[in-house]
Amino acid sequence: MKELNIENLHIAVDGQEIVRGLTLRVPRGEVHALMGPNGSGKSTLAKVLAGHPDYQVIAGKGLMDGENLLELEPDERARRGLFMAFQYPSEIPGVTIANFLRAAMQSRLPEGEELEATDYYAKLYEKIELLGMDRSFTSRAVNEGFSGGEKKRTEILQLAMLEPKYAVLDETDSGLDIDALKTVAHGVNSLRGPNLGILLITHYQRLLNYIVPDHVHVMVAGRIVRSGRKELALELEERGYDWAREGALESAYTR
Repeated sequence: MKELNIENLHIAVDGQEIVRGLTLRVPRGEVHALMGPNGSGKSTLAKVLAGHPDYQVIAGKGLMDGENLLELEPDERARRGLFMAFQYPSEIPGVTIANFLRAAMQSRLPEGEELEATDYYAKLYEKIELLGMDRSFTSRAVNEGFSGGEKKRTEILQLAMLEPKYAVLDETDSGLDIDALKTVAHGVNSLRGPNLGILLITHYQRLLNYIVPDHVHVMVAGRIVRSGRKELALELEERGYDWAREGALESAYTR
């Protein structure tokens, strides 16, 4: 089965358990939204999938097309086809976006094989056009002096160029005004297709007005307490996370 499959995952930070038995499947070709309040463990999950060393996996698995990601180094996870768009992307002064992306694509080739410049730039300009961006954008240093919207557009351009199997977008809407949100959503929607599975982590329903998910999951206190179709996000906006918390408590008492 071609899917990102998280099975009974338990994660701790500094000895404190944050994620408590999370199970989630994201098949290729689908967009799954993961919603929840602050402290519910959403970004902790994203960091563990990416391979952040400060988080301890106590139990469970994170499988990508049947292979346990958690046994791989972060760079190996990326080469296997996992992409992470960070909530707070780092600046890389002195390195242009064009050169950064070229190095990233070169690193995925077999040893001794060189990325052809003409092929690279043809693809780069094709993706820039697809995303509705200006070519001059790629001559700027990575995220240096960028607005929140520009940083997120850079992440989406990376996603377009690297063509992963699965993308985890960690609060891509964080700090964006409505115009930047629409631009980022357009970029994500243009990349949707049968070969890409997307896990979209967000606090707010507003992003889901523009990126309509196939499934919505609500995460509270380290586990998923509700799952449903896109209508669940609207219900969550109307009724709030307290409603989801009540569901979590009810399920805890009935186990």
